[in-house]
Amino acid sequence: MNEIICPNCKKAFKVDEAGFADILKQVRDHQFEEELQTRLTLAENEKQSAIKLAEANLRNELQQELAKKDTELNALKAENSTQLATKLAEKELEISNMKSQVKNAETEKKLGISEAIKQIEKERDSLANELKIKETEKQLIETSIKEQFANKLVVKDETIKMKDDEIARLKDFKQKLSTKMVGETLEIHCETEFNKLRATAFPTAYFEKDNDSKGGSKGDYIYKETDDSGNEIISIMFEMKNENDETASKKRNEDFFAKLDKDRKEKNCEYAVLVSLLESENEFYNTGIVDVSHKFGKMYVIRPQFFITVITLLRNAALNSMKYKAELSLIRNQNIDITNFEDNINTFKEGFARNYDLASRKFKTAIDEIDKTITHLQKTKDALLSSKNNLRLANNKAEDLTIKKLTYGNPTMRAKFDELQDKIR
Repeated sequence: MNEIICPNCKKAFKVDEAGFADILKQVRDHQFEEELQTRLTLAENEKQSAIKLAEANLRNELQQELAKKDTELNALKAENSTQLATKLAEKELEISNMKSQVKNAETEKKLGISEAIKQIEKERDSLANELKIKETEKQLIETSIKEQFANKLVVKDETIKMKDDEIARLKDFKQKLSTKMVGETLEIHCETEFNKLRATAFPTAYFEKDNDSKGGSKGDYIYKETDDSGNEIISIMFEMKNENDETASKKRNEDFFAKLDKDRKEKNCEYAVLVSLLESENEFYNTGIVDVSHKFGKMYVIRPQFFITVITLLRNAALNSMKYKAELSLIRNQNIDITNFEDNINTFKEGFARNYDLASRKFKTAIDEIDKTITHLQKTKDALLSSKNNLRLANNKAEDLTIKKLTYGNPTMRAKFDELQDKIR
């Protein structure tokens, strides 16, 4: 226990160690706070004083620097004033020279412009003259063209009149033809067109009227063509149908399909072609070569102008077909040859396998014998090598043998050799 005296009432009271420590801590904390506050106040005062001192120093330095700059600026102004006066005089001289040059240039420019104007006026007059000449030529050409066109128009009008007269004459002729005559006219047209090209394009072709009516009906023409070997390339049954414009009952192309197909089959023809002028307003038949094989196999309907064309197309297709057939036959023959070749190869393989088996057995026996021989030869080789080594050692010993070594330790032999040497001397 600690005893504490109150500073006011002077009374003493006792406190334990914990209470005493607490009171002591409070006193110390209070003193620390007071001392800290005092120190902060002093530090703040010192900071303010330092700031004011720094500001005063900086203000003095700036004033000194400003005074220095003013002095330099005044010196530069004086120097620049002198330089500017000099440069101004130089510039005025340059301006005076430039004005003189500009004046001279303007004089030269006026002279150049005057000469250029004269040249341009001269070219203008020349172009005006050329233009007048071109206008005259143009008028002459226009007059000539107008005259030519007038003549052509006259010729054209006369040609049109002649065509109209021809059309009227043909119409009159057509009206006078009977139904049989109309049909025969189309047949003659087709036959004539074919005969024009027979010698050059179809030298081996047959194109004649069908006169065989054993089956009860016949077509108009049969076309057949063979190659140099007599093989048939193509055959076509033709039917030609025309119709007079004045005929009361109009026929359709389909009305003749069945009969044409029957004639084709009876005469063993490959294709059937109806050359027709029927249904002249039908755009389906006016497009060219019309394939109607969806109704009757290998049948076509054409206008007369496609007569030679359809023969050429079907003929070329048949030639290509024969080419492919020949190639196919060749491939088939090649396949047969390949099959025979494979059979021969298999036979050879079997025979070769047998011979190889026999030969391999013999070969194995021979190899075994060779191995035995090699073993024997190896032994012989080893013996020879050993003998060679012994001979080498013997040779070395012989080469190392001298009289001195032979007589060493043998007085009798030494005396004999000495005696022999004395005789030689």
